[in-house]
Amino acid sequence: MIEEVLVTARYNAKVDPFLTIWSWEVTVYLFLGGLTAGIMVFSALVHLLKKQTRLHFAACQLPLWAPIVLSIGMTTLFLDLEHKLYVFRFYTTLQPTSPMSWGSWILLLVYPITILMILATFRSGYPSLAARLEKLPMVTLLFDQSQKHMRAIAFMSVPTGVALGIYTGVLLSTFSARPIWNTSILCALFLVSGISSAAALIAISSRHIHERHLFSRLDAGIITVELLLIGILIIGLSTGGRVQLDALKLIMGGEYTVAFWGFFVFLGLIVPLMLEMWQMRYGRVLVMLAPLLVMTGGYMLRHVTLEVGQVSTWSNYTIQFEPTLMERLH
Repeated sequence: MIEEVLVTARYNAKVDPFLTIWSWEVTVYLFLGGLTAGIMVFSALVHLLKKQTRLHFAACQLPLWAPIVLSIGMTTLFLDLEHKLYVFRFYTTLQPTSPMSWGSWILLLVYPITILMILATFRSGYPSLAARLEKLPMVTLLFDQSQKHMRAIAFMSVPTGVALGIYTGVLLSTFSARPIWNTSILCALFLVSGISSAAALIAISSRHIHERHLFSRLDAGIITVELLLIGILIIGLSTGGRVQLDALKLIMGGEYTVAFWGFFVFLGLIVPLMLEMWQMRYGRVLVMLAPLLVMTGGYMLRHVTLEVGQVSTWSNYTIQFEPTLMERLH
């Protein structure tokens, strides 16, 4: 065995000995981006399957949430930017090898599609407000044309929502310098988690009992898929090299064990799954608790993944220096 020792006088704040650049702003953005993706997928699928009458909230009222939720997430991301005035430069070019470049254009595509979806469903979802808006010029024409092309808009909404959900995972998984992020499973996990959070949102917000129960049952299946993906992620890391094993130790007995297994897996997945299965068998039991836990778990997934990824590295080292010596080196 060859032991390598790295000796360096470098010390960059927020970089050494591990990254501390990304904070809660990015976590919120990743969570709300995934939630928006799930909203787009569900609201479009309900129309494509022609279940608007039975699933009224998901079909006609949920679309309004998409741009609002995404805008909140984009605001937190904007707060995280170091050079905020340069944000427009993302849209002066398309770099095929840059996930952030692709993500910027996907986000730009999301807004017109979600707005068209709102226009197509606004009369059914918010009739009193729609009646007032139709007094304004051109609004009636916008409503009519959007409703006329409802299925085409829904067909565009599904792949765009899926692309948005996958992008939130790609943003991290292409960061090869962080072993716990550098896995393709992360893309699928973030997408499924976002869809699960959207199902939970519908279960919380819908006024119709049958719609809440349907999405609670659906969410139970989605949570099962999410647990399988977590298992695959753990197996992939455990069969990797030394750096993958070191990264895995952070959630298997390390400082993030409680956050990952306690708050995310147990409280955010297993407990809601048990509550939803109990509800399916015995009826109305703690209806709101399970969806709230699911959404909390979705946030914790992003939080833990972001924190663990920044700590995990290919070169583990600790800082050992004399402050006086470091001052002389500057």
